[in-house]
Order: sequence, then structure tokens, then C-alpha cells
Amino acid sequence: MRSSTFFFTALATLYAGSAFALDATPVGNWRTIDDVTGKPKSIVEISEVNGTVVGKIKELLQSDKGPNPLCEECSGERKNQPILGMTIIWDMKKDGNVWDGGTILDPKNGKTYGCILTPSADGKTLQVRGFKGFSLLGRTQVWEHVTP
Repeated sequence: MRSSTFFFTALATLYAGSAFALDATPVGNWRTIDDVTGKPKSIVEISEVNGTVVGKIKELLQSDKGPNPLCEECSGERKNQPILGMTIIWDMKKDGNVWDGGTILDPKNGKTYGCILTPSADGKTLQVRGFKGFSLLGRTQVWEHVTP
């Protein structure tokens, strides 16, 4: 009798945890961390627009090009535009527990990459994976959720 109660309790807990993970979302404000210094670099606001997820730089916390840097290395419409307020993530679509199929821009070098966003089940962190071609050939940053 006890083993069946334990089994059903464990199963219910597992189901509740996985259901919560399915509800995790990248929508919100996220603190990016500089890969080299380990210091906070910016706040990115991620929102849902017409069924896709987009992200723009809401606040710059650290810049080696002054208080109002431009995206000098960018091409096209972003060339020499202010980084503050720039959309750096676009066309992300939900696919199970992740958002993918979109693009992320690194304003420091002007390059774009394929992107996968994976929010943690508790909503405190967001894994942001940028890659060229295959997701195995890339790198992952962990962004921290911040309240506005």
C-alpha cells in the first residue's frame, strides 16, 4: 500500500514540475553578463510580438565605447545606430520548452547568429545559445532575470 502511494506522489510531483517547465518563458527583463569580465553588461527586455519573441537592449550597464555607443560593426539598417534600444533578438518561436528559429545579434562585433532560448524552470535564468550553422557549434550565456 505504501509503495503505491509513494509512486503516485512521485509521479504527481514529476508531472507538476514538468508542467511548470512548460510554462517557463523568456519574456521579461534579463541581465546579460560580460564573458570576459564577469560583470553585468546590459538589460535586455524580451517580449512577445505577433506570436514571436523579440529582445531589445533596454539599458546599458557597461560600455567600453562611452555612454551612447553605436553599432559600428553592424551592417544594413543597424549600421551606426545606437545600441541602446536596438532589437538584438528576433523571430524566436516556441518549440516545446525552448524558443528557437530566430536570430541574435552581437552588437560588439555586428555578427548575427542562430539562437536558442531556454528559460529555467524557476524563471531565474535564461540560457541563450548563439551559433553558426549547427547549435553544437556555438556558445551559451546564462542571463539573470531582473524585475523592472
